[in-house]
Amino acid sequence: MLSYIIRRVLQSVLVLLIVGLVAFAMFTFMGDPIDNMLGQERTQEDVDRLRARLGLDQPFVVQYVKFILSALQGNFGVSYEQGRPVAQILAERAPATLELALVSGVFALGAGIVLGVFTAIRRNGFMAQMVMTISLVGVSLPTFLIGILLIYLFSVELDWLPSFGRGEVVDLGGWTTGFLTTSGLRALILPAITLGLYQMTLIMRLVRSQMLEVLRQDYVRFARARGLPERAVLFRHALKNTMVPVITVAGLQLGSIIAFAIITETVFQWPGVGLLFINAIQFVDIPVMAAYLMLISVMFVGINLLVDLLYVAIDPRLRT
Repeated sequence: MLSYIIRRVLQSVLVLLIVGLVAFAMFTFMGDPIDNMLGQERTQEDVDRLRARLGLDQPFVVQYVKFILSALQGNFGVSYEQGRPVAQILAERAPATLELALVSGVFALGAGIVLGVFTAIRRNGFMAQMVMTISLVGVSLPTFLIGILLIYLFSVELDWLPSFGRGEVVDLGGWTTGFLTTSGLRALILPAITLGLYQMTLIMRLVRSQMLEVLRQDYVRFARARGLPERAVLFRHALKNTMVPVITVAGLQLGSIIAFAIITETVFQWPGVGLLFINAIQFVDIPVMAAYLMLISVMFVGINLLVDLLYVAIDPRLRT
């Protein structure tokens, strides 16, 4: 078990190095940030001086190695646009994205499992069929269109919820949260549903299909023949054996929630790292873009590692 964990950790480190190399190489071809940082009256000496100060006159390999070594120390350089440390900017924006991702993930996982079990148990019922039909909306429509529709319905027509922004937040020693204010909670509802709806429908459909297959297994029939209560058969025997493939998809989808938050944050003008990334692209702010990609990669790799370890905890047969 220990050798497996060490091997997976080493693989994760290799993946992060490759992702960092690809991201850094891609961003260097997106444009010259010097064009945005200096005015029209610049001279070639000003350009050369600024390029040397930012380290852009060095070979690509040297820039990449310096970026990786600095990133390991939590230093992602200085933003070309804002002139502040990238780590400080990310620390200011991260709470908004992490809270949005947390609420979206809880919504997707909780509602997906509950609705998946319900539609499997009552697969021929009217409500189950209606839920499956409505779930096609979450799979078919793109995220930005779902967000616009929710804004139009609940913000424009009904005027129940805010259409943009994070609402009022409370500063808890450097961590800003909207969980402690009414406006902050109301502002979370629409973007959280928009971001988590697609993942929720995928998890729901997977849970339903796996549950239907497990309920046809012999050990479930034997449990019922022993006279066990239906609740025990469904949740103690069937649901537990359903969760192994569900954890795989759920882990990947929860990771993609943070990555796909870019679209939702743009639609709702949510002040998170996704919106920061969009603004960085417009300004060719390479340190911010590279740091964002590395942050997303670390989360994806960490979630995948956690999923692999959860396999063993749920299904002891995998320990061999």
